[in-house]
Amino acid sequence: MVRRQQAADRALRPKLRSPGHPRYQRHVEAAFWTEIAKGLLSEEAAAVIGVAPAVATRWYRQCGGMRPFDSKPPSGRYLSFSEREEIALLRAQGKGVREIARDVDRHPGTISRELRRNAATRSGKLDYRASVAQWKAAMAARRPKTAKLAANPKLHAYVQERLSGQVTTSGGMPIAGPVTDSWTGRNKPHRKDRAWVQAWSPEQIANRIKLDFPDDESMRISHEAIYQALYIQGRGALKRELILCLRTGRALRAPRARSRRKTWAHVTPEALISQRPAEAEDRAVPGHWEGDLIIGLGRSAIGTVVERSTRFTMLVHLPREEGYGTIPRTKNGPALAGYGAISMKKALANTMSTLPEQLTRSLTWDRGKEMSAHTQFRVETGIPVFFADPRSPWQRGTNENTNGLLRQYFPKGTDLSRWSAEEIEAVAHALNTRPRKTLGWRTPAEAFNEQVRLLQQTGVATTG
Repeated sequence: MVRRQQAADRALRPKLRSPGHPRYQRHVEAAFWTEIAKGLLSEEAAAVIGVAPAVATRWYRQCGGMRPFDSKPPSGRYLSFSEREEIALLRAQGKGVREIARDVDRHPGTISRELRRNAATRSGKLDYRASVAQWKAAMAARRPKTAKLAANPKLHAYVQERLSGQVTTSGGMPIAGPVTDSWTGRNKPHRKDRAWVQAWSPEQIANRIKLDFPDDESMRISHEAIYQALYIQGRGALKRELILCLRTGRALRAPRARSRRKTWAHVTPEALISQRPAEAEDRAVPGHWEGDLIIGLGRSAIGTVVERSTRFTMLVHLPREEGYGTIPRTKNGPALAGYGAISMKKALANTMSTLPEQLTRSLTWDRGKEMSAHTQFRVETGIPVFFADPRSPWQRGTNENTNGLLRQYFPKGTDLSRWSAEEIEAVAHALNTRPRKTLGWRTPAEAFNEQVRLLQQTGVATTG
């Protein structure tokens, strides 16, 4: 009788492959995608749910950043992992099927099938273990539905033509466009040519098809189904490289919440511009500075620092670090372009250490990561650093206007690393000796020197 039941079980479903390491339970994967939806990175979500970062990264990449299944927990009609653990313990104690069924409050037939179908058989006999049983149940429960694009060739051709169809003139003549490199599996190549294709968005395709085929209900598809066909590995409908036909060209879909992540973690509450001394607002008290970078070709940059009341400008020389251009660029690798956090801190500290202490009351910077080491900068120089609000360049208007003047000497799209410290100092001198209307046609150098003289006289008077 037992042999007939085992043969009947094998006839119902094909032989399962060797499980190897039992896969994580479904609720663990569901918890991972819940954390991803909150905006966490794969490594961060892995730490929250307690899996290896490599496992979480593999889940994210294989699914293209999209949740591959419904997050609803399975209904109570199916055995849970905790029930399977209890069954395994009771079985190890030598209890029979009906006694186990009474203890776990299940039908004896359910327990009998569970012990036969989902038992481990590698040892040559039925050895029931909860982890293996859970894996086998999950494999058997899979009912992969054929993707609509894979089952309907006409719909597939329509979608693919609107995504990757060739660009033509109004007369129908095809235009080849630029020659592009083969897809590497990464995001769209920056500063390189992309293929010229129709490039309709999935939303445009999903809504336009209703106008083109108003009476054909088989020619219907949602834009989300098109995204799933592009991003989720193994759907078998559209080639993965067709993501380059999307406007963003992302190899992995980014959750919406991730775009709202706090990208300025180095901006602490005490470093907000709202905490800056009120005396800096009316420019009556000298010594409050504004700073930023001007960026050039090949990740070159020059630091700019401007005093608010006198408009006196100082330029920070940011030479390349040793190894730039010879060491391959790697993710999270060393910052060799010259304006990494540590390099920027050192160069800025060297530049501003030449100023009198009374003329270095504060520094207001943009939110760039080059000032991530502002705490160490304050410890070394005694100059507090404050950061402007997001997308508020007007809060550093003096610096922004000065950067516009500097573009006469350092145009956009030029390599700024070719200029030496002496050469950029000459440009700063030219700017500081140019008369300004806001200063009553005095030069910034004259206004700044006057402030220095006042400080020296005050110091002498106090000493005497």
